[in-house]
Amino acid sequence: MTFSWVVLSATFGLQTGAIVSAAGFQGITWAPLAITTFLIFVYVSIFTVIFGGASFNPTGSAAFYAAGIPGDTLLSLAIRLPAQAAGAAGGALAIMEYAPEKYKHMFSGPSLQVDVHTGAIAEAVLSFGITFAVLLIILKGPRRLLAKTFLLSLATITFVVAGSKYTGPAMNPAIAFGWAYLNSAHNTWDHFYVYWISSFVGALSAALLFRSIFPPPPPRPQKKKQKKA
Repeated sequence: MTFSWVVLSATFGLQTGAIVSAAGFQGITWAPLAITTFLIFVYVSIFTVIFGGASFNPTGSAAFYAAGIPGDTLLSLAIRLPAQAAGAAGGALAIMEYAPEKYKHMFSGPSLQVDVHTGAIAEAVLSFGITFAVLLIILKGPRRLLAKTFLLSLATITFVVAGSKYTGPAMNPAIAFGWAYLNSAHNTWDHFYVYWISSFVGALSAALLFRSIFPPPPPRPQKKKQKKA
């Protein structure tokens, strides 16, 4: 799933530009954002239908676990997180290997555009915001799947625009790792500090806040089996 999403999301800018050009929306400032939001909505909906969910973010998986949502265990997280990072690296390598040369300049991942500490703070705040929004939308939001997906798309594009002048942004350590691996920058302290430590701090803080506001229901007591006489 992470491999597929990295390949697909790398083309969002290309697809948006093609739609703007074909529809004659040049010069309309809101058009690119609206089209990108729509593309995210469509593709997340498709992923949800095909895969039964769209779990390609390590911080999201960890946040749901920290919030007390049933699903993952420590063992499954230990398997899922490296798999997501490997899938992202494979996706970044694949799109740059097989895409036409004239489009490759349009494919890129998150990049640090401020000093390291400012970037770390920004990534932590952005990860906190998007994680809390995702938990709120999925667990306390509208019941209709399409409404949830639309709100998730709107939240995603909002935080991406907010963080575009700071860290890219990533809000997803796996995707940041995939593009950093492509550029041989995945094993640097700056990458680990900004895109892994800060993202997890922000996401887990959001999960703990959500859990304090909306505590999970207590486990049901198991009925004891009566012994036969």
